[in-house]
Amino acid sequence: MGQRYQELQDSHRAFIAEQKLFFVATAMADGHVNLSPKGMDTLRVLGPNRVAWLNVTGSGNETASHVEHDPRMTLMFCAFEGKPLILRLYGQARAVHRGDEDWENCYGLFDPLPGARQIFVLDVELAQASCGMSVPYFQYLGEREQLNDWARAKGEPGIRDYWRNRNDASLDGRPTGIAEKSGLAPLAGAGMKADMP
Repeated sequence: MGQRYQELQDSHRAFIAEQKLFFVATAMADGHVNLSPKGMDTLRVLGPNRVAWLNVTGSGNETASHVEHDPRMTLMFCAFEGKPLILRLYGQARAVHRGDEDWENCYGLFDPLPGARQIFVLDVELAQASCGMSVPYFQYLGEREQLNDWARAKGEPGIRDYWRNRNDASLDGRPTGIAEKSGLAPLAGAGMKADMP
């Protein structure tokens, strides 16, 4: 049984700051469960019970769709070097879109990234730390630049078209809110069709 905390401890914050990778899990009562790896410098601890992470444009937009209908979210961090540890943050999340009042304040927490799509703010209800002794060692070699290069090549108008055409519905056909909340008109029959690298 892991140790449970009602808020993030200083040691948790230090551990999170060292991580180059985290995982996000969301689900609704039915349909597919989503689990996504997240890299780059896209997560900020805002307080003992709140974190935010910047979501960049990808082939799917499952997290936004799930949070729109059921705000449960879990973040997981694993130690791939040093002392073993797995840290999970459980809570309720909301998506901040470019059309929202607090977009500029939230986006200002991060270094600008091409293709920035939403920011998810997670109110942490429970933090759980467990041993992580079965997690193997991995060496961090650097960030991949392909996604940034793809977004820069698309440009802002191309990214917005991509949201409307490819990111406006989940795998289960549920709306993600990206078009409406970013001030874009949705296209009839728009869904997910990947044309990413």
